[in-house]
Amino acid sequence: MSTAIVDHEVVSAAKWTEARKELLKKEKELTRQREEVSRLRRELPWEKIDKNYIFDGPRGKESLSELFGANSQLIVYHFMFGPEWSEGCPFCSFLADGIDAAEIHLKNHDVTLLAVSRAPYAKIAAFKERMGWKFKWVSSSGSDFNFDYGVSFQKPGHNGSDEHARAEERIEYNYSTMPFFSEEMPGTSVFYKNPDGEIFHTYSSYARGGEAQLIAYSYLDLTPKGRNETGARRDLTEWVKHHDKYEEPAAHTCCGGQ
Repeated sequence: MSTAIVDHEVVSAAKWTEARKELLKKEKELTRQREEVSRLRRELPWEKIDKNYIFDGPRGKESLSELFGANSQLIVYHFMFGPEWSEGCPFCSFLADGIDAAEIHLKNHDVTLLAVSRAPYAKIAAFKERMGWKFKWVSSSGSDFNFDYGVSFQKPGHNGSDEHARAEERIEYNYSTMPFFSEEMPGTSVFYKNPDGEIFHTYSSYARGGEAQLIAYSYLDLTPKGRNETGARRDLTEWVKHHDKYEEPAAHTCCGGQ
């Protein structure tokens, strides 16, 4: 993915600083807009959760309430890992690589952060060990949790429809309809538990709503080449791999290889 940048304007230090100050105005506008959107997000109405969801994890069976631990706020990352899959989704793994760094701080600020997938817990535990992650990750296998929160879908043709009907099958995802793409999709859901033990769904986001949690993207957006996603799909599916599948980069030959 090494491509050269050609025909880029080069200016004096004074002109560079002038241009940078103009961009800073836009960056400040974006910061204020992001703060306003965050305020509106906190003001969304809540949905009370009465369903008794049960999960399978390192402590055995746990309810949604028990997943909160000692905190009143719970963030669930809907990790794409279907019951029949041999490993978790590379995109979700790309995001999950940053969870451990955040989780230690969040759990000391009244927030529990964990992942949920439909794969059996034994598969989850094995993949988690392979990837070297420490965050909590539980299975929702046998419950409606992933279906209720809009990230899991029946495979096309489950009702015996013909081939044409299967091709036309659509799903409800990210608050709109779209063609069936996968039985699992990514997302994030947030919950609050009050002192009486009542649980409320406060927020969910899907699709590109998860980009804010992609730490590597934040760094790429600072660089001259940006995200540099130049394939046909123009997204991370064309270059992101599980972190244990990358080849070691070739040694840098400049300056004696130092």
